[in-house]
Amino acid sequence: MTEFVMSEGLAEPADLRPAASGERRRPVWVVPDEVQATVPRAARFTEARWVAKYRRAALAGDLTAALIGVSLALLGRFGAQINLAYLVIGALIPVAWLICVALARGYESRYFGTGPEEFRSIIRAAVALTAAVAITSYATKSEVARGFVLLAVPMTCLAAMTGRWVLHRQISWRRFAGRCMRRVLVVGRNDQVITLHRHLEERPADGYVVVASCLPRGDVFEEPVSDRLGRTEMDILAAVDQYDVDVVAVASDPELAGHSLRKLSWALEQRGVDLIVSPGIVEVAGPRISIRPVAGLSLLHLERPSVSGGPHLMKAVFDRVVGVLMLLAVSPILLVAATLVKLTSKGPVLFKQTRVGRGGEQFPMFKFRTMVVDAEERKAELVALNEGNGVLFKLRDDPRVTRVGKYLRRFSIDELPQLVNVLRGEMSLVGPRPPLQSEVALYAIDDSRRMLVKPGLTGLWQVSGRSDLTWEESMRLDLRYADNWSIALDLLILWKTARAVLGSDGAY
Repeated sequence: MTEFVMSEGLAEPADLRPAASGERRRPVWVVPDEVQATVPRAARFTEARWVAKYRRAALAGDLTAALIGVSLALLGRFGAQINLAYLVIGALIPVAWLICVALARGYESRYFGTGPEEFRSIIRAAVALTAAVAITSYATKSEVARGFVLLAVPMTCLAAMTGRWVLHRQISWRRFAGRCMRRVLVVGRNDQVITLHRHLEERPADGYVVVASCLPRGDVFEEPVSDRLGRTEMDILAAVDQYDVDVVAVASDPELAGHSLRKLSWALEQRGVDLIVSPGIVEVAGPRISIRPVAGLSLLHLERPSVSGGPHLMKAVFDRVVGVLMLLAVSPILLVAATLVKLTSKGPVLFKQTRVGRGGEQFPMFKFRTMVVDAEERKAELVALNEGNGVLFKLRDDPRVTRVGKYLRRFSIDELPQLVNVLRGEMSLVGPRPPLQSEVALYAIDDSRRMLVKPGLTGLWQVSGRSDLTWEESMRLDLRYADNWSIALDLLILWKTARAVLGSDGAY
């Protein structure tokens, strides 16, 4: 029979044996006798200690942020003068801020340590607070200085996001050490359980650790069993109590759906255990997924990725505005780098190479020259030493790289001339890596989806390992970006790129 298997034993569940000749196999969920004998405990509403500490720290951080925002607004608007009316308003804003964050679900434990969801709750709270101040001012016919509001709310939002970022970093460090984790029971068929278990293991920073799994007795059955649903619920609840589970994760499985899943959610609710359901969709971000009621059913809708129209126009404007600002900011670095390249080696300052852009259009990509002039001719001599990912040619100690070129590559300064490509509209600040025509010729049918968006100066591949990634990993990241890009994701990647460049991870 199939039993609850600890996470170390998922690869080969010994009890998923083929049925003997003539034996009827039923999809009954079963557990060992000692687990079935476990008496379900009373509803447990006590939260893990780290959850309570995190909530208290978040409350304290948000309150401190509001006090900082109000103080800066009072100083900026009135200076050393004391205005009693605004002192009262300043005392009410921190309370209103905490209420707005709570209404935006900023203190729900399921969002703790998730990063983007916490930041979104802070932004929604800032918008709600601004609207509340405006409506209250209009309703009471009181004149609240716009300069005060325009200073207080953004400063509060910025300080609160900084505080949440610090909390997120701290809990991520603890989770990599195996602390502050949610204990998960995975329910589903063997292959689906293994897949979900692997994905949870790959991201310890998300805070889930699989402690047990529930597998069916067999995959083939001839007719439904009347008591199957009840036994399923009993067995899962027995395992919840046995392993002190915090979350039950149901992998996509037609045998546990509908009314049986609803009954299971009721029983888990009494125990204070969360229920999550994996729809089996991979590499699709949250903004493209929505749940809509249709004909009395909750149906999951998967929106088409944005490939044209308003979002791309907004991205083009964002690229050019930020690109101009970046080009002005790094112009001294560009000047110094160009001078060093010219003085230390023979040849042009810039290296121009044809790359493939959005929709298969070719364009000349610019970089600072970091190799000797005859680098392409000498490449054939070094093919046997290739340390790349099988498609891209890379060498950690490439003899063709100049002395100055090593430093330019280490800190990605050689890529900065591509800001010109961004201003020309051939590239974006963030996007897939611009491929060579020889690489595009090796693409599978699905791989061509990465050319739905413009190639980028940086991207998910650069903040996830750069040259240390395999070809399959690089392609998976590029496809993920092409299907799920957004301005918010671009900002996050730009922030992580700065950290990756300073750390020079995977750059050679």
